[in-house]
Amino acid sequence: MAATANAKKPTKAQQRKLYEIAAEHIPAVADRGDLEERKCDSMDFLDVAVWSIESALEAAFNLGRASVK
Repeated sequence: MAATANAKKPTKAQQRKLYEIAAEHIPAVADRGDLEERKCDSMDFLDVAVWSIESALEAAFNLGRASVK
């Protein structure tokens, strides 16, 4: 997973939860089985509907928001 320069790297548990969210909302991620870089364009770039991306982002946002309450 690529991270921005200022962002903290997610823990293994957080990475696992992000994968679970992505797999639940994006079928191509579930089929792939992980979010690891494979250094192969056909495996690293997925054809994904924007509504799937939106629902995955909303789920991740809500998880983060719930964790700080």
